[in-house]
Amino acid sequence: MKLSIGAVVLVAALVTPLVGVAQDAELSANVGFLSDYFYRGLPQGTSSGSAGLDFAVSKVYLGTWAADVAAGNEVDVYAGVGHEVDDFSISLGGTGYFYTDNTFDRTYLEGNLNAGYGAISAEFSYGTHDVAGADNETYWFLAGTVEQWGLYATVGVFGKAFDGEYYEAGYAVSVADFDLTAAWIYSTDDILGTPDVDEHTLVFGISHTFDIDLN
Repeated sequence: MKLSIGAVVLVAALVTPLVGVAQDAELSANVGFLSDYFYRGLPQGTSSGSAGLDFAVSKVYLGTWAADVAAGNEVDVYAGVGHEVDDFSISLGGTGYFYTDNTFDRTYLEGNLNAGYGAISAEFSYGTHDVAGADNETYWFLAGTVEQWGLYATVGVFGKAFDGEYYEAGYAVSVADFDLTAAWIYSTDDILGTPDVDEHTLVFGISHTFDIDLN
């Protein structure tokens, strides 16, 4: 694990100026560790530490999150608006994925639409990827998740510049204020960019989220 102090400081600097904006504002922080960090079926690094901050007021949310990847750090910034009515939820926002080492990857900018009803949720994202020395790539991502009693299953599919799909199934449980997860991830060869090399991976994680008093 080599999550840089600079990335964590950047995470804090992006959110803390908003503290005290409104009396009903909520601020929380999280820290975590993954045996293998996968995102949308794609391996990002092993023994990955992470930290993040989330700010919410009324229906508006803003957050940032940083994680150790194979080379350098990933730093995400996201914001949007969401609404819930009984078992139905919907949110619309945007996410930026930034990297401290461009030899690992380069910037992604996305628009995100999420909706859920009861145990079922779905995501549709449309974005651009910065390519060194060439025009940006455009892509879309669609995923559906079913979750009940801590068990969940997800199917995700890419389109346009990216191709492929992945499948994930896992279990999450809270023990003494810590969230423990175990997941099986199956990524197809086209999503990995390695023909005839489908990948099965078991991933274990632990995280802790805590509220920050704004008074």
